[in-house]
Amino acid sequence: MILPCGDAGINAAYDIIQKGGIVVFPTDTVYGIGCDPRNQDAVNKIYKIKGREKIKHLPVLTYSKRDIEDIVFFDEISKKIADKFWPGPVTLILKVKDKKIEETLGLKGKIAVRVPDNPCVLALLEKCRLLVGTSANFSGQPSFGDSKEIASKFSGYDALLDGGQIINSCESTIVEIVDNELKIVREGKIKLESLV
Repeated sequence: MILPCGDAGINAAYDIIQKGGIVVFPTDTVYGIGCDPRNQDAVNKIYKIKGREKIKHLPVLTYSKRDIEDIVFFDEISKKIADKFWPGPVTLILKVKDKKIEETLGLKGKIAVRVPDNPCVLALLEKCRLLVGTSANFSGQPSFGDSKEIASKFSGYDALLDGGQIINSCESTIVEIVDNELKIVREGKIKLESLV
């Protein structure tokens, strides 16, 4: 099912997620695939669709930093990065405090979180508050930046929120604070010199 990025499409996508379904959506980096992070069956479906090993944990997208504070512990450096770059293409690895999400996602004390800067997915997140948000691709293959490519080459999900083509499609930069020092786990749109 292909849905437009308007109110009707967002509401339909929200209903699908509430019922344990899987939705593909545009972000500011690449197209993502997501579900309710507290729904174990839905999380398992995402691993199956992507052909992803369960040792690779799934990140979570949220509507705001405030929502993220409900599920993680922030350190001072991470707080500053979030204030500067969210919404935007920086993913933070933080200590998880939500035990249900920790269990469902099979986490070992840490979770990758981000507030994306895309009006379509933010409208969906305003309703959901939290979404698993990993790249919509087959594991090990390039991510998609165009809805037409997803519709023709990617399958297994319940609905696609069609945001057209993402301009300057590129993965987010993943950051972790280790012993009070900033560590780049994956360099993406934002470079190290911008972060420090």
